[in-house]
Amino acid sequence: MSLKAKISDDVKTAMRAADARRRDALRLLLAAVKQREVDEREELADADVIAVIDKMIKQRRDSIEQFEQGGRQDLADAEKFEIGVLQAYMPQAMSDAEVEAAIAAAIQETGAAGMPGMGRVMAVLKPKLAGRADMGNVSARVKAKLAG
Repeated sequence: MSLKAKISDDVKTAMRAADARRRDALRLLLAAVKQREVDEREELADADVIAVIDKMIKQRRDSIEQFEQGGRQDLADAEKFEIGVLQAYMPQAMSDAEVEAAIAAAIQETGAAGMPGMGRVMAVLKPKLAGRADMGNVSARVKAKLAG
């Protein structure tokens, strides 16, 4: 069963259970997936659906920060709930040691030395780590390794 089909089934399950918050969060996810399919004019593979989910999680984290600064804890809590729903569809996160090993392997594979090679290293890492590690954190680690 594809990830998209599983999400659709989970929407139906949430509807049957009268879980409006979960149903609404999953409907937002399906809408984002369908929008990307329309934009690209092709059915999304599981990896592409994971990329959509990852983007939605990042958006919600940014919203949480803004809501908390604005004193709107109720809206921040709603966003945190949606992150919890979305993260259920993400692959298992990689440990710090696994991320470090992947970075070292990518640097060796590309032969990067110094900051000009950062783009090549990230191009190798992104497909391997997308959805399994925070790419902002990975980028900072790669930059630190190449700079020092």
